[in-house]
Amino acid sequence: MDWGSIIPIIMAVLVAIALPLALRRRKSGGPQKREELWQHLQEIGIEASLAEKGSDIEKMGTSRASGQKSEGLIQLRGQKIDFINVCSVTSQYGTRYLIDYLVKSPNIMGGRTLKKTTLVSKKSSALWGKVMAIEWKGDKSLAQTLNFDYGLENKLLHSDVKAFGGSIQIFPEPKHGYTRIRTAYVLPSPEICEAMNIIAKHAKSW
Repeated sequence: MDWGSIIPIIMAVLVAIALPLALRRRKSGGPQKREELWQHLQEIGIEASLAEKGSDIEKMGTSRASGQKSEGLIQLRGQKIDFINVCSVTSQYGTRYLIDYLVKSPNIMGGRTLKKTTLVSKKSSALWGKVMAIEWKGDKSLAQTLNFDYGLENKLLHSDVKAFGGSIQIFPEPKHGYTRIRTAYVLPSPEICEAMNIIAKHAKSW
């Protein structure tokens, strides 16, 4: 038996079987992430529902050119946050997921120039150190308000800030009348949900 000629055939068959399965998992990953987050929110006592697809709100912060797309919205009730948009970012290295917390902010539509605001973590050592302090940088007004909210600082420091990659980004979306708060995809604890609501409260009035 000539194994040298058989092995390439076996490899080709395995690739032919594995590739469609991998593509199928990749295609279904986004909707599963949205449903996973929706179910988690309900389990921790947050009233949430899956919103119908096709809303213009889904387009905020996504574009085909950047490989980003919305996997669908979750609508919240009784929270400062109005919607959650689960987003996917696809590149040659695979697909990663992000969460955009969307907050109605009518005040940002007045023509003022607003900047992106970012949470910066300060660790005890460069790579694996513990997060010792946080600071908001970017839009002067919003960053100052967030930095002076010591209750928010305490909640973030006592939660797993590194789960977000150590950062939270806040984007003004004046065209839509919303503020977009972006984190890495993570199932938020009740404490993190409280922190996001505090950030959303400040974002509503910046």
